[in-house]
Amino acid sequence: MSRPAVIFGGPSPEHDISVSTGLQAAHVLDDVHAVYWSLSGRWFLVDPHLEVADFADGVPRKARELTFVAAPGGGFLWRRKPLDISVALVACHGAPGEDGTLQAALDLAQIRYTGPGAAASALGMDKFAFGAVVAAAGLPTLPRVLLGDEPPPFDPPYIVKPRFGGSSIGIEVVEDHATALALAATSPNLADGAVVEPFVADSRDLQIGVRTYPNVDLSLIEAPVRGEGILGYQEKYLAWGGSGRVERRLPADLPDAIVARIHDLARRVTELVGLRSVARIDFLERDGELWVNEVNTIPGSLAAYLWPDLSRRELLEGMITEAAERPPRRFTTAGADGMALRAAGSVAAKLG
Repeated sequence: MSRPAVIFGGPSPEHDISVSTGLQAAHVLDDVHAVYWSLSGRWFLVDPHLEVADFADGVPRKARELTFVAAPGGGFLWRRKPLDISVALVACHGAPGEDGTLQAALDLAQIRYTGPGAAASALGMDKFAFGAVVAAAGLPTLPRVLLGDEPPPFDPPYIVKPRFGGSSIGIEVVEDHATALALAATSPNLADGAVVEPFVADSRDLQIGVRTYPNVDLSLIEAPVRGEGILGYQEKYLAWGGSGRVERRLPADLPDAIVARIHDLARRVTELVGLRSVARIDFLERDGELWVNEVNTIPGSLAAYLWPDLSRRELLEGMITEAAERPPRRFTTAGADGMALRAAGSVAAKLG
């Protein structure tokens, strides 16, 4: 019988967050294939009723290894027989589950899936390209440059971030360019490149969720309360439903003008990037000035807590319905996906 599959885990620094997100989704939906992607890159069919603790030592007991074939008629195979998957709910965080790699493989296997397509996923994961696209569209964003031998064209202190990655892993505030270079030379999180932007003292983080089914809908705006420095991994991503180690103000106490501005910018970013299903857009604000900071195309907990009046089942079923209504991607340069890929290639050429 055809049923949804929840895909979670993956060979990523954000593996543990993904296990939590994926299991929470599997528990809510119940009648699903639970497909676990191990840290070693292998695929397993597991009991959807397992708990996070069952994955503490890696692949859980009684897991059945799958083969993945990225071709029509392939997909996830158990003893050479494909799993009958109606839609894949992607609950992976970080590369390669969120950066377009998994999405492209699912496209090749002609499996419908939640979240944005391969090109939009790649854009959302690349902080440098995303910042450049937002700036080119005339939206407010802080200057962001690649870390290199020359100092950035703005004054320190700086925030140094992995160019590819999420969940605030590997982000540091540094006082000068030399310290940024030393950090990049020693941090494994920056091995694939780093971006630098100004650290805006006394700013605050504001976050809003976007869901695109049945129409583009915006969540309440959240203002996580942080101390000095930046909002890190521990505070932002440890819990489903917003019960982590951070005070959350939801909705944030904001002037109507700021709320309206965030709503406008969020809708523009959604269209600009090609977001789909559920995403979260992060802003910085200081004294009424706003900057688009980052986009998270598959947010931890799927940002469920940002919609307190929407049940998690409604949220997940909406994502699945949206994906089911879209035909599997066909590879033709005449289609919209082909245009998106060519556009992404054009942007990359200009950045290079």
